[in-house]
Amino acid sequence: MKFRLELGIQHALVIAAACALAVSAAAQTWPARPVRIIVPFPPGGGVDFMGRILAQKFTEQIGGSFVVDNRPGAAGMLGAELVARAAPDGYTLLTSAPEFSINPSVRSKLPYDPFKDFAFISQLTSGQFMLASHPSVTIKTVKQLIALAKARPGHLNYGHSGMGGINHLAGEMFQTMAGIRWVHVPFKGAGPSIIGLMGGEIDFVFASNTGLIEPAKAGKVRPIAVTGTKRFMEIPDVPTIAESGIPGYNVTGWYGFYAPAGTSADIVRRLHAEAGRALNSPDVKEKLVKTDNEPVVSSPEEFTAFMRAEIGKWAKVAKESNVRID
Repeated sequence: MKFRLELGIQHALVIAAACALAVSAAAQTWPARPVRIIVPFPPGGGVDFMGRILAQKFTEQIGGSFVVDNRPGAAGMLGAELVARAAPDGYTLLTSAPEFSINPSVRSKLPYDPFKDFAFISQLTSGQFMLASHPSVTIKTVKQLIALAKARPGHLNYGHSGMGGINHLAGEMFQTMAGIRWVHVPFKGAGPSIIGLMGGEIDFVFASNTGLIEPAKAGKVRPIAVTGTKRFMEIPDVPTIAESGIPGYNVTGWYGFYAPAGTSADIVRRLHAEAGRALNSPDVKEKLVKTDNEPVVSSPEEFTAFMRAEIGKWAKVAKESNVRID
């Protein structure tokens, strides 16, 4: 009996060693075929921009072929689910945005677990958004906006890129922290919301600095404040929301990089190193600065902690604002 048990243990150890060698060999030969970087949003947006930067730089740095595969739908959930269900072999990766941390709080049926089904590689960038108004709106500061909204509750409105997205929750967070009541108007994307603002369909909008900077310079919209912790260097006279009326307000946009859970630690380490190399290259830094994004190369552990904090923040906002999408 003891002899059989020892044989069984030896057999199991041999199998485990063989599996480890196979995984190590696979990591050493990776990538042996094209690698897909899933972008769970349409072409032309910020996440797509980030995904294509990675695909180009990885192809240059690593060799082989890295290609972007756009799989939009359900605020990034469809593409994320595809990656969560993919083989953990390093050939299907995900680049996503803050919606990854918002969806768990606003959707009752999430088809994946954000922590159990993904290997976190790195946060990639940190940016912010802008609160802007149509020029016909008389207010010019956050304090004036709050005063007007309190005097006429439910009269003012703001547009955003879609239900449950970062721009929507930025407006709901503003409402809760300012103690006002205003109306949100969803559009099918950030671009249409900015067009709606310029056309006078809405009073305010929360959208990316990238999309609003040129209309602001042309006088087609009025920048009121930015949502992060520091001013945007392209428009240094525009204050942050925190410094101009709502202390503690902070909404940042960011991009993150993931693989399916179970992906080889060697491949995850390689991807992390190559992402850092790409983000710190002069040409990428220049592209990111122009879109008000700062490179952020965090360890998988740091990125995981950041994600937990973001999910907690948005869960609080969603609960206080009663935002649910089912």
